[in-house]
Amino acid sequence: MLKVAPSILACDFTKLLEEVKTVENATFLHIDVMDGHFVPNISLGPCVYNNLKGKVNMIFDVHLMISHPEKYYQEFIKSGADYLTLHLEALQDNNTNIIELINAIHQLGCKVGLAIKPNTDVSLLNDYLPYIDLALVMSVEPGFGGQKFMANVLSKVTYLKEQKLDNYYKYLIEIDGGINDMTAKLAKNAGCDVVVAGTYIFNSSNRQLKIKELENL
Repeated sequence: MLKVAPSILACDFTKLLEEVKTVENATFLHIDVMDGHFVPNISLGPCVYNNLKGKVNMIFDVHLMISHPEKYYQEFIKSGADYLTLHLEALQDNNTNIIELINAIHQLGCKVGLAIKPNTDVSLLNDYLPYIDLALVMSVEPGFGGQKFMANVLSKVTYLKEQKLDNYYKYLIEIDGGINDMTAKLAKNAGCDVVVAGTYIFNSSNRQLKIKELENL
């Protein structure tokens, strides 16, 4: 069954807990963190979702779209991240020892994901696939919700699925951007385990039904 991660970027932040409660039947809660530098937008910090922890029964899937995740990862874990996903591009720009960072996050009891932008070569993840818990393929340019799904990234999903099966890797494959019932079906067929959906779910009058429909594609 496909897992769904509603993105709180599409929430009404004046009633955040109430909004999140309406999607609590989903497995994951996707939390986008943007710094205005790595991506051209600024969103929220760890203090926002820390106040949700323990009040909803969901896995906190924290996606760091920031330039220096290696400097701040501990704060996001302390605030309740269950999965912490870092962008490969940011880590490479900083010449970060990625394996050491993955190990440090695991030692703090958090699962680790690596994300790539639509134009990043998926094979650049190869050295890290044995160590990660989640591989995130962006199907829009990160930074803003409501963009159109980029179908050409589905080949990256298929590649990650093949690598997973051939090598007995354990990571989940997640896709984020432009997800609706049609694009989620394409993503599932390509090999995705988790779909991130923001406006498609939160703009619905029956959010729980939308989640169930996606899960059962």
